[in-house]
Amino acid sequence: MSPLMEQLYSALAALLGPDGLSRLFFMLFPSFLIFELPMMIIVMLGVLRWFARRRTRVPRVSLYRPRVSCIITCYSEGLDVQTTLLSLCEQTYAGHIEMIPVVDGATVNQLTLSAVRSFKVDPQLYPRRHLRPIAKWQRGGRVSSLNAGLSLASGEIVMALDGDTSFDNNMVSSIVRHFEDPAVPAVAGSLRVRNAWTSWVTAMQALEYLLSIHMSKIGLAEWNLVNNVSGAFGAFRRSFLVKMGGWNTHTAEDLDLTLRIKSYFKRHDLKIPFEPEAVGHTDAPASLGQFLMQRLRWDGDLFFLYIRKHSHNINPKLLGWPTFLMILVTGFFFQLVLPFIIFSYTLLAIFILPGRTLLFLFALIYLLYLVITVLMFVAMLLMVSDRPRQDMALGLLVPLFPMFMLLLRCWSVVAMLNEMLRRGHEESSMAPWWVLKRATRF
Repeated sequence: MSPLMEQLYSALAALLGPDGLSRLFFMLFPSFLIFELPMMIIVMLGVLRWFARRRTRVPRVSLYRPRVSCIITCYSEGLDVQTTLLSLCEQTYAGHIEMIPVVDGATVNQLTLSAVRSFKVDPQLYPRRHLRPIAKWQRGGRVSSLNAGLSLASGEIVMALDGDTSFDNNMVSSIVRHFEDPAVPAVAGSLRVRNAWTSWVTAMQALEYLLSIHMSKIGLAEWNLVNNVSGAFGAFRRSFLVKMGGWNTHTAEDLDLTLRIKSYFKRHDLKIPFEPEAVGHTDAPASLGQFLMQRLRWDGDLFFLYIRKHSHNINPKLLGWPTFLMILVTGFFFQLVLPFIIFSYTLLAIFILPGRTLLFLFALIYLLYLVITVLMFVAMLLMVSDRPRQDMALGLLVPLFPMFMLLLRCWSVVAMLNEMLRRGHEESSMAPWWVLKRATRF
């Protein structure tokens, strides 16, 4: 028997010995089998249901064409904002589209302000497209820009968009059709990474957006369990937004608004659809440092919102039991508790288990997650992707994806500790410090 085979045999014997099997069971079972596998099954069943329904759906022509107001938050995008405006002008939507770019801190963002002011809408080439720019000379943050745009928006449907995000030309028409249903206060759009092959970091994020965001939202939307309407790309019924008082201060305004909308679910029998055909293209952080700083804010904001700001709203009487249970599982457990479990298990395994046993255990866990990633990737290509040739290239990264997700979960622990100990949301780049400091403390 070769030395390698002897080592593998010894590792297997150690794991399957009197206490080895129980050790393996207790390290894998709590974090994987109890919660993660059922959640993946729910998502996959939703995707299958969506796929079957789409294949048998009868095309329907609708005359519903409300006026749409697009609030585009701008800060330091420069000339990129013109790409966003042009992609809105070129929408195939037959109704009116009102574009409201809001330049925050216009005094110091002259390049962005100049790019907005120099953009001209040719009424002959782009009929029913209207530009209403707003210059906010003092910086007030993203929420301030959104509410400023909302106060001047005249459309029945309001979209909150980032100034560096462009869109497929069927985006507006794909989203608007959902608002024919009066029970729909908001619709989530899909995002793709525009600079996917700039670096390995952006390529991994492109795969993450497809598997963990795009595909998951398709599956969850079938059960009316969409977890968040993206801040870079979301649509809302204006009358509902106004009654709620618009966007709220602090940070992570997208999840904050989504949780506030969900607090009306039980009383008004509402739903938030996800529209996979409405696609936005955004630039992801290109370096590992930029990516980690972005997730430091994102994951820290999760703790702030779920624990400090909205804990009193996490109630089945407001949310309804399906949404309540899903927030407990995906919000509290998956996003707040599971990272600490995985981080603790990893440290304990490194310090307690013998080297060969540790290697075998990590290899087994990696293979489990790799199999699931492969299954999800294949399902995405066959049932979900509208650009299969483009997405197929991301298959090269599938073997690295489980390790990438492990890195993200360990970094989530750092982000949440930063929020617990330092109130990291008050250091967000989404608003100036004086806005966040003066906001009501939670």
